[in-house]
Amino acid sequence: MNVEQARFNMIEQQIRPWDVLDAHVLDLLAVVRREDFVPPAHRVLAFADIEIPLREGEAAVAAGQVMLPPRLEARLLQDLEVAKHEKVLEIGTGSGFMAALLGHRAQRVLTLEIDDGLARTAHANLQRAGVLNVEVRVADGASADLSADGPFDAILLSGSVAMLPERLLEQLKPGGRLLAVVGDEPVMRATLVRQGASGRVVTQPWDTGAPRLLNFPEPPRFRF
Repeated sequence: MNVEQARFNMIEQQIRPWDVLDAHVLDLLAVVRREDFVPPAHRVLAFADIEIPLREGEAAVAAGQVMLPPRLEARLLQDLEVAKHEKVLEIGTGSGFMAALLGHRAQRVLTLEIDDGLARTAHANLQRAGVLNVEVRVADGASADLSADGPFDAILLSGSVAMLPERLLEQLKPGGRLLAVVGDEPVMRATLVRQGASGRVVTQPWDTGAPRLLNFPEPPRFRF
């Protein structure tokens, strides 16, 4: 495989057509080596428009242990609008690729991963990539005590939730943003919350889908 041609095709055929037009984001995706964050068994799929399992077996996919498709990662990164002076929280580290992208754009990134094996792998991937301003912590993003770490300028949920998590919204600075995929299959929407001076402003700019993050609240199901 011609890796650089595959990377170019990913950007031009998948990412740019998905309304990712921020030149800084596109340039970053051209230089951060996505293939280095993909498990060796799936490296040939590094630039494919699919969710890539981070472990072997269907159980990993069922547990949401996947890399998100490149176009979704890129659109989330663009819409979060991270600046160089900002402190960012990510929930759901996975292989560490999104954390690496955030690390290139932010001053500091704290990323939480509930699975200790994935957290170790992500830490190693980030170290090899030379991304040194990202802390990988083994923690449950749905319940972790972040009072000593917050507040944050930006929070990204690298997976879906049924509803906006109030505990995390409380960790936003004035002017801060939280971006998550919210809803239930088949209807999920990217949801951006801005913490304004007069309250929160919520927008849902586009439809998408993503695996569930573990342990976040689910609304009660209606039963006949």
